Amino acid sequence: MSRPADSARAGGGERPRAAEPSSAPPGRRPLALVYRGPASLPGCPEAVAELLASGPWDLDVRFTGPDEELPLSAESLSRARVYAQPGGGTLSPAYRRLRRRRSAIRDFVREGGCYLGFCLGGYLAGATPGFDLLPGDCDQYISSPGCTVHDESNTLVDVEWRGRPRTVFFQDGPYFVLDEGAEDADTTVLATYPNGTPAVLVTGFGAGRVAVTGPHPEATDIWFADYSLPVQHTHDLALDLVETALNAPGR
Repeated sequence: MSRPADSARAGGGERPRAAEPSSAPPGRRPLALVYRGPASLPGCPEAVAELLASGPWDLDVRFTGPDEELPLSAESLSRARVYAQPGGGTLSPAYRRLRRRRSAIRDFVREGGCYLGFCLGGYLAGATPGFDLLPGDCDQYISSPGCTVHDESNTLVDVEWRGRPRTVFFQDGPYFVLDEGAEDADTTVLATYPNGTPAVLVTGFGAGRVAVTGPHPEATDIWFADYSLPVQHTHDLALDLVETALNAPGR
């Protein structure tokens, strides 16, 4: 559901300094926690952290996980504005590693936090299995009727983002199945796949927001190079996703 673990160039080497965890306690800037651990793959947390650190929100971006300075816990989440779940491996093993954090993550969002889910993080926002943060559920795009991608390989997918055609890095990401009437309530579909199914959306959960994407708009140039794919510059789409989640009217 994201980049293979042996494609480590995006996760190794020099990482964005602004996104590196710090031993200093979180300060006055809004705290953004990015999961990094066994339920993610090398390069995926770093790409999300780089995205959040590069935006206009002045976030204090830190990694959280079993081997990080900040553990993924209710106490850590209570100090955060954002929790980001990046890409990773397959859903069931990832959820088994995170299910003990399910209640803490749900409480965090319900009380006003922002959940960002990228690919696997989108699957984990669903219910079968997952954190059950969506007004509906999700499933593999490659299994949906009329899909334009038919296997789990790293590739590109076309989407319509706010009415404009774009091409985005993709690796077995989800599409989202909304309950009847959900889009008319508190859900905004930012992008759809060519078969019309939701690819990217932002929705409410309690007092908080949930932003999920099946494709990878946060992908860096090296991801495309690793798989001999033409580079697509989609940073603007990733910024749009986060901006929509953080600055939704009335939130």
